[in-house]
Amino acid sequence: MKKNLGSADRVIRVILAAIVVTLYFTNTISGTVALVLLVLAAVFVLTSLISFCPLYLPFGLSTLRKKLNAPN
Repeated sequence: MKKNLGSADRVIRVILAAIVVTLYFTNTISGTVALVLLVLAAVFVLTSLISFCPLYLPFGLSTLRKKLNAPN
């Protein structure tokens, strides 16, 4: 797997996952919606850890900065 998530994208995903978990444990969200959002939060954390989003692949998207080559 070639990495396709940049630092900002990874941080945003972790923050969104933390918000969903907080909403769940404060009983702000519940039921089926809560379960769907918790699964989504888990996917966000997993993709952040491995720096790869499979949904970006078919569209050729990447938020990873390209490194500039240093002159020889």
